[in-house]
Amino acid sequence: MIRIFNAKQIENNEIFARMAPKSNVEDTVAAILADVRANGDEALYRYCEKFDHATLSSLEVAPEEFEEAMASVDEDFIRILKKAAENIHRFHSAQKRDGFVVEGENGVLLGQRIIPIEKAGLYVPGGTAAYPSTVLMDSIPAKIAGCREIVMVTPPGADGKIAAPILAAAKIAGVDRVFKIGGAQAIAALAYGTESVPRVDKIVGPGNAFVAEAKKQVFGQVSIDMIAGPSEILVIADGKAKAKNVAADLLSQAEHDKLASAVLVTNSATLALNVQKEIERQIPLLERREIARASIEAAGKIIVVSSINAAIDIANELAPEHLELCLDNPFDYLEKVKNAGSVFLGRSCPEALGDYYAGPNHTLPTSGTARFSSPLSVDDFIKKSQFIYYPDEAFRAVAMDVDRFAREEGLTAHGRSATIRLEEEKK
Repeated sequence: MIRIFNAKQIENNEIFARMAPKSNVEDTVAAILADVRANGDEALYRYCEKFDHATLSSLEVAPEEFEEAMASVDEDFIRILKKAAENIHRFHSAQKRDGFVVEGENGVLLGQRIIPIEKAGLYVPGGTAAYPSTVLMDSIPAKIAGCREIVMVTPPGADGKIAAPILAAAKIAGVDRVFKIGGAQAIAALAYGTESVPRVDKIVGPGNAFVAEAKKQVFGQVSIDMIAGPSEILVIADGKAKAKNVAADLLSQAEHDKLASAVLVTNSATLALNVQKEIERQIPLLERREIARASIEAAGKIIVVSSINAAIDIANELAPEHLELCLDNPFDYLEKVKNAGSVFLGRSCPEALGDYYAGPNHTLPTSGTARFSSPLSVDDFIKKSQFIYYPDEAFRAVAMDVDRFAREEGLTAHGRSATIRLEEEKK
């Protein structure tokens, strides 16, 4: 049963279960990365048999497999995928930015260019569930940014196939190539390249502890989006909220993972008790009830506070991945929210709306990193480059300043690279 606390009974840093479970994955992941780097495709086939129990004749998904997937997925779900993709595209298109040029005196030009990264790598989880939503959320911003090639990796089933909805989403989103590999070995393939898998410039997407550790270890040789922790939701609700709706929203995250955190903060003791009862009523109705139960028992909490403003203060300290404001007047509080991955406003805006359909990205900062990082966006798939142009007259006017600054730092060769040009003018 989910536990209820008065705000004075628990420290804020204990509300979310953010202590990583003890795990010795570093050495295992390091060995896998080294193996793939040294042995390429051979290692990938071997790990596929070992971990996915699949014997493959090819690592890459063939064109006919995409066609087969599109034909096998229900037409109504294809319609929903296309509408979700349209919403995601519309939202992320607004994130595109242009470079700029600043004009100075004497013809000086200073500028910044926006350049898409060449190759983006997308990791899409498999295992306990298939996530076509992740395909859309991770690939569409890369497309909008202008990436030349988008490469996706995802683990196959024991039959050697990728789930049809995953391939359908990849087809709709315009993913260029898909490979049947998962786990740390997939991250290694994207980071180093193999005979079949191209090396990419950035890897994005969530995964298990081995995937997260692999991303951490290859960072620097390739860029990554973030190290994702277990999913978390913080619901702020007042006494007018419907307990059944709040309970359902909490369980929507609890079913993700036994390590997920689902927390309600409310100024109503009555709502707290009713939500506690509703959670117990709803858990047996879920297909993933064992996962949801484990999550609620280990990390679920209800915190009773004195006011909604006090609840907002807690949210800002915790910086949750998902924040729901189940209130009549949510926009009155939105400006007060400083730290949150994505904010869901009002009583008719469950977190699941953002997971699948509305358009804003669902790849969000976890574990309190919303204090300093952002949801996945078009910005993740671009890089910025500067340029400087000084005509001769403009340069001569500042050359001695450059030399003086360089000498102050003891870098006389720097200074000489400026003054030597003045010497040339005197000859």
